[in-house]
Amino acid sequence: MIRRTTTMLRLPVTWQLAVLYALTFGGFVAFSVYLPTYLKTAFGLDPTDAAFRTAGFIVLAVVCRPLGGWLSDHISGIQVLGACCVLAGLLAVLASVELPLVPFGTIVFLSLAAVLGAGAGAVFALVGTLAPEGKVGAVTGVVGAAGGLGGFFPPLIMGSIYAAVGDYTYGLVLLAATALLCALMTYTALRHRATTA
Repeated sequence: MIRRTTTMLRLPVTWQLAVLYALTFGGFVAFSVYLPTYLKTAFGLDPTDAAFRTAGFIVLAVVCRPLGGWLSDHISGIQVLGACCVLAGLLAVLASVELPLVPFGTIVFLSLAAVLGAGAGAVFALVGTLAPEGKVGAVTGVVGAAGGLGGFFPPLIMGSIYAAVGDYTYGLVLLAATALLCALMTYTALRHRATTA
């Protein structure tokens, strides 16, 4: 098992898809964990209201995940994933401004849930087409693990940034920059790999 995992880690496509899944699925997990705290601190919501809004975020992301896979099958996994990364970046920039929660902030966060969910579905659609034949399962395992790690670190980073400067803006700007870099990787390296596959 260790030898197989090490072999998978040597494949560039494994790293590329792992990074993209860490953004999409990891971002969804991170928001699911940290959004109640963010909503209470940034907008003064009571815990119950923050929990209900977070539940809406989670449900929408989960519903949009198979939609992302379906769109990838019918359009192009590269196009769907790239668009999701670009939109996630732009929405994170809007979230960093801390627009009024009703209606603008709510629309931004629900849209972010939709694109992260759809992006996660698109990543797994691409695993099936870009992973080497006979290694799809092993690559899927590594990519899935990256998604878990992607959900673990952002809450720690957001909490540390808030503790240091008393503001969430920098954390959301960091998310935006990461998402736009992922879009660039999708439209360059991953598109080239898909074209030659």
